[in-house]
Amino acid sequence: MDGDTRTLTPSSTAPLRRTRTRSTCCYCGVGCGVLIDAEHDTHGSRITGIAGDPEHPANFGRLCTKGLNLPQTTRETTGRALVPQLRRLRGDARREVDWGVALDTVAERFAGIIAEHGPDSVAFYLSGQLLTEDYYVFNKLAKGLIGTNNIDTNSRLCMSSAVSGYKLALGADGPPTCYDDLEQARTVLFAGSNMAYAHPVLFRRLEAAREAHPETKWIVIDPRRTDTAAMADLHLALQPGTDVALFNGMLHHLIWEGLIDADYIDAHTEGFQPLKRMLREYTPRFVADLCGVPAEDIVQAAEWFGRSPAALSLYCMGLNQSSHGTDKNLALIQLHLATAQIGKPGAGPFSLTGQPNAMGGREVGGMATMLAAHREIADPTHRAELERLWNLPAQTLSDRPGLPAVALFEALRSGKVKAVWIACTNPVHSMPDINLVREALGKAEFVVVQEAFLNTDTVPYADVLLPATSWSEKEGTVTNSERRISRVRAALPAPGQAKPDWWIAKEIARRIEARLAPPGATPLFEFAGTEAVFDEHRRLTVGRDLDIGGLDYALLETQGPQQWPFPAGASEGQARRYGDGVFATADGRARFHITPYKPVAEPISARYPLRLLTGRLRDQWHGMSRSGRVPGLFAHAPEPELSMHPDDAARRGLSAGDLVRVTSKRGELLLPLAVSDEVGSGTVFAAMHWSGQFLASGGINEVSNGAVDPKSFQPELKHAAVRVEKAAFGWNLLAARRGDALALQIAVQPLLRECAFASLTLRADADPASGQAWLVLRAADETVPPQWLQRLAEVLRLQPGEHVLEYHDARRGLLKRVGWGCDAHNDRIEGLLLAGGQRDPSNEALLDIALAGTAWTGSRLTVFTQRLPGGARDALVCQCMQVRESPIRAAIAQGAGVDELKKSLGCGSVCGSCVPQLARMCREIVDSG
Repeated sequence: MDGDTRTLTPSSTAPLRRTRTRSTCCYCGVGCGVLIDAEHDTHGSRITGIAGDPEHPANFGRLCTKGLNLPQTTRETTGRALVPQLRRLRGDARREVDWGVALDTVAERFAGIIAEHGPDSVAFYLSGQLLTEDYYVFNKLAKGLIGTNNIDTNSRLCMSSAVSGYKLALGADGPPTCYDDLEQARTVLFAGSNMAYAHPVLFRRLEAAREAHPETKWIVIDPRRTDTAAMADLHLALQPGTDVALFNGMLHHLIWEGLIDADYIDAHTEGFQPLKRMLREYTPRFVADLCGVPAEDIVQAAEWFGRSPAALSLYCMGLNQSSHGTDKNLALIQLHLATAQIGKPGAGPFSLTGQPNAMGGREVGGMATMLAAHREIADPTHRAELERLWNLPAQTLSDRPGLPAVALFEALRSGKVKAVWIACTNPVHSMPDINLVREALGKAEFVVVQEAFLNTDTVPYADVLLPATSWSEKEGTVTNSERRISRVRAALPAPGQAKPDWWIAKEIARRIEARLAPPGATPLFEFAGTEAVFDEHRRLTVGRDLDIGGLDYALLETQGPQQWPFPAGASEGQARRYGDGVFATADGRARFHITPYKPVAEPISARYPLRLLTGRLRDQWHGMSRSGRVPGLFAHAPEPELSMHPDDAARRGLSAGDLVRVTSKRGELLLPLAVSDEVGSGTVFAAMHWSGQFLASGGINEVSNGAVDPKSFQPELKHAAVRVEKAAFGWNLLAARRGDALALQIAVQPLLRECAFASLTLRADADPASGQAWLVLRAADETVPPQWLQRLAEVLRLQPGEHVLEYHDARRGLLKRVGWGCDAHNDRIEGLLLAGGQRDPSNEALLDIALAGTAWTGSRLTVFTQRLPGGARDALVCQCMQVRESPIRAAIAQGAGVDELKKSLGCGSVCGSCVPQLARMCREIVDSG
């Protein structure tokens, strides 16, 4: 595909070159292959289209809504980091500098701090979005050159409990399963995973498999009735944090009903008898009381799992993001070991990765608690091996584990760590208890941020900002959830002066090396390109459980993505691990562990009576620095909100749309309320995506809990005890403007924190070909000074004039402005600024008219006098075909099912991400009569 390049030379234009590049998606850990179409001419390069790669074994041509919209994230350089910047003093503004100055400054400061305070006085905080080659250079810089293990990543926040569970039970990191098991499983257990939202491409494969094999059973374990849970044969809506008790109860039933495989346990495992003794008290009745689910449902889940010819478990952040996440993983894995549901088609524990290359980062040892190629920091043999492979003097590598994420920022806050280098991640949004992270970065002596985007919550803390390339501009490899390595290829040149992450790390490493390395030392960073980095990485894996000695770029180019292990001489990678019953432990036996139930780190109380749960939206990703650049991706969930059960809302006198204050022991934030029975009574839910770029606060991690698992050091991001109270304000605002939405966002964002509540979102224009989009702002406070409104009006270009009408009632505190289009569109609203005492439903109706591009009939002046009905929002269900809820409900009422909806309306017929919601709507309408 890389050679599919055609040159067209129309007589009236500059030469135009069109290319098609095979690469991978950059969102979740599915690792979908993509085909990128681009055009290049004298005016620049641009992506013109994207499609799923039909030859890639992860997705076979499928893409979700986020993947299909990736080209839009590259369409504008607005908000991109394009030039290095630095400041000499903390209070100064950064200024643009050339790369030489930026690289020298970082090297000098790091080398100086290391010389004065030692190697552990500096730290690196990286990202599961980096490519394996990027990760490798950073890891070698920290551990091999500087001599510190203080290099951790945001994978600590998503996958470290899964890693700990695999290592303790099976002897090594890495799922023993593959994607083909999705089609071959006959019982599928989803635990703490809303797979329909988080991994929709894989979910499509499961849907197709169940359609082909209707006897397949789905068990969903989740406190919320998610779209995944709504499609289950059995939904165990357990109390948050009680997963270990549930799995123990299932295993209790399997043992006492004779549904375990005693021969397999005797031949291939150790430690079962102590676990069996502990499990005696975990009867289904006892567990039912702990978990809040019927005992008969626990028995049913165990029966389906134990009697299945192939049982597959799929789990994600609901298990991992817990102060007992390792035990949750172990308790689930032990169900597989006890029943021999591992190492065979359709069976095994399968952790679903949350980031595109969290696995690749672990392969190179890019975390504070591991060394390259699954070596252990505490093992002197492993350290000696790595020193030999890296041509280092003996005892160069530190035997002290580094600081994992939460401890790293605590050490930065206390002054133990003086300098931090943050690459491709946004800890001021994603870390728990983010006020402590802000304090840490504010107190640090030196902060380096390496980033592709300017508008993240972490960038303001950077003393040096290093502009990095992003998706479609990078070369290297990634490893997906099934251990499959794929090539990433650049389709576009780097914008501005942005550089690849590996190159930035290498150039600074060479400068630090010149200052710190002893005379005559072998240079460590003579990499000519990413292929040289990959070749060195694979040499480190030879003989290890993840051996990829038989892989190189040439093979990946000719034969496509490959799974590890793939040792030299192999013709293909190993799809499943442990099929022979030999595990990656010293004696080849898997290990059972005693896993008693322990409650959540922060129990509810009279002061904080509600359990806060967090999770994902369907069409957004992480902190939205990339997906938040696409206005259309806001349509499915256009505003941040807190979901609460109707009974809980009624007891508190709350209604949908009310602003509520969410408070924990650590902080608070304001959110609009959504009333929904998808959450159980006693729990509330908020999405994790909304950051300080979209809210007056930093998002839900203002209130989250920093307690960590003692084995994996992963924080309990999924649960916190909170209280929720109504927050009424004397002044409310709704504003919107059509135009360059990214530029408008950058201009308006600094105003958000000046209000008690403010939320900023983007919306697609009614005319897809216009090149325009909408910014929508909502705000509330007791009073807002006129200067704030004046600044906002200037940014939104809504000062009174020929095309901006104003209505001002000082006595009632009302200010209304409506901006109109010019020329051919002078009957269409292009901007709103509606401020007053109480929220007015007709304001929302006016916004709907503006967003729809509906022509205003009659005089413009009637916009202030005509009362518009404030109806419920007609929610977008299908992103691909732009199908809203009302026509879907009308079709279902006429007897349409999911297949008929696909044919008649087109919804669900492209990426399929909306199919679970369509199925749920069909069931709800049929059940309601």
